[in-house]
Amino acid sequence: MNRYVVEFTGTFFLVLTIVSVVIEPGAGLFAPVAIGVVLAAMIYAGGHISGAHYNPAVTVAVWMRGKIGSGEIFPYMVAQTAGGALGAAAALFLKGNPEVSPIEVSLVPALAAELLFT
Repeated sequence: MNRYVVEFTGTFFLVLTIVSVVIEPGAGLFAPVAIGVVLAAMIYAGGHISGAHYNPAVTVAVWMRGKIGSGEIFPYMVAQTAGGALGAAAALFLKGNPEVSPIEVSLVPALAAELLFT
């Protein structure tokens, strides 16, 4: 049970930080630094307990490597989804429920960035 609480908490703070720094007034050029520092802190705080996945895709990858059992995937994902949803809701509440408009994304540069940085 402790590992799921850690996953919930880590995902909560990660999503809270991401939403907080990207919605205006955001952290500007320091947004990636803030996100990276919070992620590193959560990994150090909970990595030894849960593995610090904080993302359902990472949980699936860890399962595919055989590091967690099939019965653990669903509880991990539930904890991560609940933590992420609550983190986003908390950030929106703290930001005063701002109106957010989507940006235009150019497909080729976006795919090139994903390819290079993944």
